[in-house]
Amino acid sequence: MKATWNGATIAQSDDTVVVEGNHYFPAGSVNPEYLRPSATHTTCPWKGEASYHTLHVNGQENPDAAWYYPEPKDAARQIAGRVAFWKGVQVTQD
Repeated sequence: MKATWNGATIAQSDDTVVVEGNHYFPAGSVNPEYLRPSATHTTCPWKGEASYHTLHVNGQENPDAAWYYPEPKDAARQIAGRVAFWKGVQVTQD
């Protein structure tokens, strides 16, 4: 699977986990040069508290377009150490 935005490959991996229709990529498959920290946090009743990154590619920003669960609840332990995308990020089969 490959995640792209604004002409750049943000993440690429043969090992994604799909939860609620979202592909969670291993953190090591995400290109860190495109990630900027975000202060945004949300809470999911069964996954736990999510943290976000803003994507920064070719001078453009996509706020909070990547998220992850630093300490997912037991029901979502399969997404520990993984990152998912939305807000216009294209996730396609490579």
